[in-house]
Amino acid sequence: MNNPSVTIRLDDNGRVYRPGETLLGEYQLQSVMPGDVKAIEVSVLWYSEGKGDEDMAVHEFRRLSAEDGDWIDPTRPARFDTILPNSPLSYDGVIVKIRWCVRVRVFLHRGKDLVGQKAFQLGDVSAAKVS
Repeated sequence: MNNPSVTIRLDDNGRVYRPGETLLGEYQLQSVMPGDVKAIEVSVLWYSEGKGDEDMAVHEFRRLSAEDGDWIDPTRPARFDTILPNSPLSYDGVIVKIRWCVRVRVFLHRGKDLVGQKAFQLGDVSAAKVS
């Protein structure tokens, strides 16, 4: 049996998203059997990388829990969507970078969890130039 994993696909994959647009996509679990999943969390978030303190904020968060009676079928893809905010925009600076992503976390009954992450770009800010 293959190792369990999470795959995330964005509709219009690879394009730059603008503030106020709807981000659409789906996630699918591989090598996870029905009944193995306790809960799934889907987040759309941004985080910073670089010098100084690193920040993170969650824009959208959804949790499905088998214990709460939510229907979770790991054999079928599941859809997600959110309207993207005005800021912060993705930025690839020399000192700091702002990254956006969709993160799916799957909690299994065996006490383990799986995490999948798919990056995307919000806004079209030019990268910083080093002189």
